[in-house]
Formats: sequence, C-alpha cells, structure tokens
Amino acid sequence: MPLHIQSDDYYMDQALIQAEKALEQGEVPVGCVLVAPNGMIIAKSHNQTEMLNDVTAHAEMIAITAGSDHIGGKYLSQCTLYVTLEPCPMCAAALRWAQIGKLVYGAEDAKNGYMRFGNEMLHPKTKVLFGIRQDRCEQLMKDFFQQLRLKKGSS
Repeated sequence: MPLHIQSDDYYMDQALIQAEKALEQGEVPVGCVLVAPNGMIIAKSHNQTEMLNDVTAHAEMIAITAGSDHIGGKYLSQCTLYVTLEPCPMCAAALRWAQIGKLVYGAEDAKNGYMRFGNEMLHPKTKVLFGIRQDRCEQLMKDFFQQLRLKKGSS
C-alpha cells in the first residue's frame, strides 16, 4: 500500500528532530532522514562522532548504511536524503557511491561543504535541492557553536 508522500518541509522537519537529538548529546547538530519512493522514512540519523569516537559517524554515513540495510542493496537511486547541513566531501562521495537519487539540504556549509569542490562530487543523476528550512537549520548550528565558544571561554 503506497504511503502519502509528504512535502520537503515535512521531511526536513524530521531531519531537524534528529539534529536536535544530536545537540542534546553534545554532537554537532546535523540530522537526516532517508526517504523511499513511496514516502516512507527508511532511516533516521544524526551525528554520532563524539559518542562513537569515530570521525566518519556523520548523520549521512549512518543513514546510508541503515537505508542500504533496509532495502537490501547498496544503491539508493530511488531514495531522497534530507539533511540539515550541506554534506561534507566525505559524505558527498559516499552519496555518489550509493547513487542517491535526490539530496535535499537545509543550510549551506561554505567552509566544509562539498560544493567547495563542485556538484560533480555527487552522482551525475542525483538531483539537488537546498534551502529547505534554511533559517532553522542555520540557527541550530549558530547556537551550537556559540555555546561551544562560551564553554571554552569559561574553562
């Protein structure tokens, strides 16, 4: 039975819930959801680099693994990944190998985002949409790094 496919805003809101979980755990607040063609969320994740002591434990990497496990295959060409922050080059390369069908992100990352190297980092068939819930996604990051600076300044 097909599910009702929600709006990009709805799915980004779900990614923001994941980002808030990361924030609560002291992680950089990046969250994502992976959506199947029928609208079902097949993976939810957030950054876990601190918890797992693993620099590769980005939200996107975890979602790729969980999504591939869910569908029983390594290619996610029919899926859409919603992520609160522009993926880094490592995650973009993984998304390329997974052949993600569509990437939707909220906030740009001028310093560490994959677009510093160009859209060619993604699979040629990957569609990209950005700016969904951009203000909220950016605010989460700003608040996190402001709190981090305050903590470092008081220690």
